[in-house]
Amino acid sequence: MADSTEHSSKMTREEFAEHLRRLADEFEKEGDIDVPVGNKSIRLHPPDSVKRDIEVVERSSILRGSKEGIDLDVRWKAKK
Repeated sequence: MADSTEHSSKMTREEFAEHLRRLADEFEKEGDIDVPVGNKSIRLHPPDSVKRDIEVVERSSILRGSKEGIDLDVRWKAKK
């Protein structure tokens, strides 16, 4: 059974950059990491090597206007 915690929010570019910095700081330290998700923090156990997938999306629509985005996916097998 997989547990999943999700949170969606709107923030400024500066706030988003700070969020990424905090996440990067967690990955740079040894051992477990704490990932902020909404109003709580989830403790994860990444190994020294992780798999990263990045996708840049650019969509152009006459009716809906142009949209851009970045999908970032980071995965690993949890330490036992």
